[in-house]
Amino acid sequence: MTKAVRIRQTGGPEVLEIMDVEVGQPGPGEIRIRHHALGLNFIDVYHRTGLYPMPMPATLGMEAAGVVEAVGEGVTHLKAGDRAAYASQPPGAYCEVRVMPAKCVCKLPDAIDFDTGAAMMLKGLTAQYLLKRTLPQGGLQAGDFVLFHAVAGGVGLIACQWARALGLQLIGTAGSDEKCALARENGAAHVVNYNTEDFLARVKDITGGKGVKVVYDSVGKDTWEKSLDCLQPFGLMATFGNASGPVPPFAPGLLASKGSLYVTRQTLFTHIATREATQSMADDLFEAVTSGKVKIHIAQRYPMEQVQQAHRDLEARKTTGSTVLGL
Repeated sequence: MTKAVRIRQTGGPEVLEIMDVEVGQPGPGEIRIRHHALGLNFIDVYHRTGLYPMPMPATLGMEAAGVVEAVGEGVTHLKAGDRAAYASQPPGAYCEVRVMPAKCVCKLPDAIDFDTGAAMMLKGLTAQYLLKRTLPQGGLQAGDFVLFHAVAGGVGLIACQWARALGLQLIGTAGSDEKCALARENGAAHVVNYNTEDFLARVKDITGGKGVKVVYDSVGKDTWEKSLDCLQPFGLMATFGNASGPVPPFAPGLLASKGSLYVTRQTLFTHIATREATQSMADDLFEAVTSGKVKIHIAQRYPMEQVQQAHRDLEARKTTGSTVLGL
């Protein structure tokens, strides 16, 4: 048996319950892992509220780090005793021990501790696929301007540092002067407090009226329309989240009138659909972290028993950087 955070129905943080759940043996292609730290992400809120539907009852959580206890038939890249970390489907990381698919689980380098491993996989791999794989026409070169919303969050702070290492001019938006200062400290070339400034006007001013090549947006409804206006002709709107709510339907002709724009809705789990892609992306992330190019900021730690409060703080935008649930 293991303790796990489960929901019996969708709703607010109060539906999160800690209960005992049975853990079996790993089958073919699976591992059993004992967690040391769990990552908290906004996708967990989407699962809890039902925006992303799940069969009930459900255990939440998409990333964690720990030690492999057993491996099933056909698993060759991991063995019992290995330190490991993952961002993976299906949800179920909010627990002490679980059996799960091995495909997206990676050996954790000795130089990276469990808290960092749990805080970095989903957010770091997301930053990796955005900056390296979700690119505008012609790609990105040193000196190019990009706009990144929610820049003081876990993905945003990693993206700031990685963009700086790539020579990009990242313009970041956040909801307070403190969050903007944090993003600047982590490599954002320019920062905009969207509660006190018009980010569209600032982007046009910063870029000399040209706009940016790409917008990376996890906010959704509240930033959508102005973000399109921040783009150069043939620019790319890359949406990867809905923190303020889903983007409403729009006519494709809108993209024509705003400069023959491209729009894509990305998700990490398409990018890590194969063992080879997962490992390649993780190796890139591990190198960025162990080399010092990217530092993982764990700004909040909660015991798993305080998971309801952790969700409340995340939804209220009281958090910065990454958040870890400890066991």
